[in-house]
Amino acid sequence: KPAVPGALIVCPTRELAQQVAHDAIDLVKHARGLRVANVVGGMPYQLQIAKLQNADLVVATPGRLLDLQRSMQIKLDQVQFLVVDEADRMLDLGFSDDLAEINQLTSQRKQTMMFSATFAPRIQQLAMRVMHDSGSSVQKIQIDSPQEKHTNIKQILYWADNLQHKRKMLDHWLRDTTINQAIVFASTQIECDGLAADLQQEGFSAVALHGALSQGLRNRRLMALRQGQVQILVATDVAARGIDVPTVTHVFNFGLPMKAEDYTHRIGRTGRAGRDGLAITFAEFRDRRKIFDIEGYTRQQLKAEVIPGLEPTQRFPSTRPPQGNFSDRGGREQPARDRGYAGASRSEGRGGFNDRQRVQGAPEGRSFAPRRDAEGFGRKPGFGDTGRGGFAGPRNEGAAPRGDFAPRKPAFAKPGAPAGKSFTPHDARKRPARPAR
Repeated sequence: KPAVPGALIVCPTRELAQQVAHDAIDLVKHARGLRVANVVGGMPYQLQIAKLQNADLVVATPGRLLDLQRSMQIKLDQVQFLVVDEADRMLDLGFSDDLAEINQLTSQRKQTMMFSATFAPRIQQLAMRVMHDSGSSVQKIQIDSPQEKHTNIKQILYWADNLQHKRKMLDHWLRDTTINQAIVFASTQIECDGLAADLQQEGFSAVALHGALSQGLRNRRLMALRQGQVQILVATDVAARGIDVPTVTHVFNFGLPMKAEDYTHRIGRTGRAGRDGLAITFAEFRDRRKIFDIEGYTRQQLKAEVIPGLEPTQRFPSTRPPQGNFSDRGGREQPARDRGYAGASRSEGRGGFNDRQRVQGAPEGRSFAPRRDAEGFGRKPGFGDTGRGGFAGPRNEGAAPRGDFAPRKPAFAKPGAPAGKSFTPHDARKRPARPAR
């Protein structure tokens, strides 16, 4: 008999779905007759099918939910309440088609809710599409904004010369005795595994967490972090959402996020439950554009500091104050059309395209005077100009006619030596003769 839940919560990652299900169970444990089922990928089907029986609330990831629906283990036509958690992450992970299918399967619902720490315009467009009345009755409830300062989270930026320099600064910080537990974010799964292995060799209690690990191993490592058995979790952005461990005091951005808005989710892993937190970012010179994007998205300037004895040898750019408008693609600043690279107007200063003064008597609509012979874009004397014509000499002096090339001497022939065998194309006989023009 297929399960017929009345409420459905859809989450982008397994860890987030498990965290939501755990909180939901704590919330309804005093209410009789309410059952909560958690359905995620990477777990045995039969175990999850058994949990679905008589479930009133189902917390699931889109892939496994649709698999069970297609196998007739769950019916969604009686879902009254649909909740989409971290909707922007859903689209980033490619769940757009799955969300459209879930939207159709739950067409009889009475209420739809979307939650996210960052609401980009594309998410608002998604909300308009899934509402029954074309979004005319959509209500947006905003508690906080990404641009609002996290007063309980101190953010620090360190410039590094190279990867080894970043490793040394990370090692320096991880030996701080004020660290209770920490999350180190890496950019790739390979970097995540390598960094966790290096930290283990240095004597740290560290484990890796990323999407290539089995779900059982991911669950055990998260449980070890929550129970205090592991001090350092090295993770990719799969852990940037859904990990709610109040004892995490430090977050390290060893590898910068691909999107500026993910920075907000990363640092949000610390400073939870009203506690203070510390978010530290390591960046190389090639990462300066990502740093500018993060500052533009959060509209906050990251404070750059140095560690005595580990100062960078290169001179790094000072962070610029955020300005202008910001789009939803990684928070990159969109400068106005009349501004140059540094934000200054093209008509200011020098070097601009239209910085020449209008010539007196020039017709309206033209910025430059008409050309004259021997004026305009004449070239300055260069090499080969003194003593001979060079490139500046007339074209008809000593040059071949336009329609043909001048005969060349053999390139490697010695003075006085025979020119040797001339080059003849092997298909010369096959080529038709070109008529003379």
